Amino acid sequence: MSKRNITRDNLNEARILVVDDEPMIAYALEETLVEAGFEIAGVAGRVDQALKIIDRGDCDAAIIDANFAGVSAAPVASALLAQSIPFIVISGYSRDQQRGIFLGAPFVQKPCVPDDLIRAVRSLLVGGLVRVRLNI
Repeated sequence: MSKRNITRDNLNEARILVVDDEPMIAYALEETLVEAGFEIAGVAGRVDQALKIIDRGDCDAAIIDANFAGVSAAPVASALLAQSIPFIVISGYSRDQQRGIFLGAPFVQKPCVPDDLIRAVRSLLVGGLVRVRLNI
């Protein structure tokens, strides 16, 4: 599959990749996105799984956890950037604790309010950079 041009008129056609090593959080993110009408390109709990999905060209955007039990998800972010696929970083760590490739990326703090996450994804898809600090 190839990357599609996503606009305000076809947001719900966007295929979102969920990358999180915590199964319950990944499931909650997936359910939140599906309930909002998005398609799920895949759910990856490991870096290598995410890279395979990205390499297939099956996603239009991604939500990625920056840290997989002490392993950086930087290779995932690099692969997304190389294919010009926008992503949101979701993390239990604060924005101030993000390093390297994650600096300046749209950011959502865990735990997050579903409506705020969906608003951030929609903004990302239409080219907006939204910074949502949740659980305040």
